[in-house]
Amino acid sequence: MPAARMSTRRAEIRARLPILAALTTIEDELRRLLDDESVLRGDTAAYLSDETETRGVHGHADAICRPASVEALATVVTWCYDRGVPIVPRGGGTGYAGGAVPTEGGVVVSLERLARVRRFDPLLWRIQVDAGVTTARLRQLARESGLYFPPDPGAAEQSQVGGNIATNAGGPHAFKYGVTGAWVTGLEAIVAPGELVEVGGHVRKDVAGYDLRALLVGSEGTLGIVTAAWLRLVPAPEAALPVVGFYPDAASGCAALEAVLGNGLLVAALEFLDAGALAAAGAALGGVPAGARFMVLAEADGDLGSAERLQSAAAEVLRDGAVEVLAPADPGESARLWRWRDGVSIAVSAQRGGKVSEDIVVPLDRLLEAVERTDELGRRYSLPSCSWGHAGDGNVHSTFMIDPRSADELARARLAAEELFALAVELGGSISGEHGLGAVKSGQLGRQWGPRAVALHGELKDLFDPKGLFNPGKKLGA
Repeated sequence: MPAARMSTRRAEIRARLPILAALTTIEDELRRLLDDESVLRGDTAAYLSDETETRGVHGHADAICRPASVEALATVVTWCYDRGVPIVPRGGGTGYAGGAVPTEGGVVVSLERLARVRRFDPLLWRIQVDAGVTTARLRQLARESGLYFPPDPGAAEQSQVGGNIATNAGGPHAFKYGVTGAWVTGLEAIVAPGELVEVGGHVRKDVAGYDLRALLVGSEGTLGIVTAAWLRLVPAPEAALPVVGFYPDAASGCAALEAVLGNGLLVAALEFLDAGALAAAGAALGGVPAGARFMVLAEADGDLGSAERLQSAAAEVLRDGAVEVLAPADPGESARLWRWRDGVSIAVSAQRGGKVSEDIVVPLDRLLEAVERTDELGRRYSLPSCSWGHAGDGNVHSTFMIDPRSADELARARLAAEELFALAVELGGSISGEHGLGAVKSGQLGRQWGPRAVALHGELKDLFDPKGLFNPGKKLGA
């Protein structure tokens, strides 16, 4: 069955389901099922938006649910599924695609109170945590035992493991270590009509069945709700040493990026900022050299001797065509650099109060085209633009800066973003690298997948969620 027909059928099924009409009815029923602390009013603003709020993405809900246990969550899901009420899972609300925004109403299910560390076996390099554990807490627990959990998406103090799994989040160190899914060995999840299932586990190797674990990773809550995960860890590197290169233009900077790979240097991270991003964030760095209009940030890690050798080799490669190259050895300077890098998105948003930023992916050898054509789009739509991101794996945050109060600018930015999706596919890339599709890019899979492949997505959705109630309207469309 074609994907469009399947989407229509899901919408028809939902329309026939006995949705409770009164907003207070759903809220009151959930309070009777749980307790007052676990259920909030549906108009509680903090649960109706995410980082796409400044680009005009808002939702509405009939109730907000904050279950304190997996059993309570299963009860809520069963109740909603029986009555045809949409279920919108929510992690830390730090997403950039509107994935946690209740665009079709229903019940928002926040996992914030599911925050236990269920089991930690540091000598075996593994940990099992609830979905509501934050990225920062997970990484700290690992580090305190001399271990390392490499995925490092932004907003570590707010982002949660469940949300990272739902979007298969990445971050700067995904270049060497891979995205979140590469570190997940097992999942616990609630699927329709409210059943708890476990796939995978604490073992590192398991090819006995279909890879349902991988299917749930990156599904953005459209197939079920991840409640806990087994994650693998590795010994923490002894040292992590940065290298910073500044370049007079994007062409020389992109050439330097390619040279790092061409010389076989497996750095842990390989980041870039173009002229617009540098202009927005450079002051917080302490200024940039005169004539610098492109920046490369790499990191060498490993035991101290290996990291020092790799840092030196990377610095040598990055000097070609550079205005200036820095290779600090002070751990404090390295930490300062990464704190600054974490704030680039905020600095760009602050320029005009908001931004429309898409995480397209392109092959590294097409990065220059992606940067230049993002600027062309900005000029054509009369919007300031910039790009930055994870150059090592081609993940580009192509961005248009807007005044969120201007409906006209929002409309122009959305049109420019549509062209970005087409550009990514034209350059041989993807419409998303780490943020998912959510509501913002819902229904866009057909740009890069063939009709049958898109139809298979729809068939999987119908198999897991025959009523179409799990995060409706996200990823695949209606």
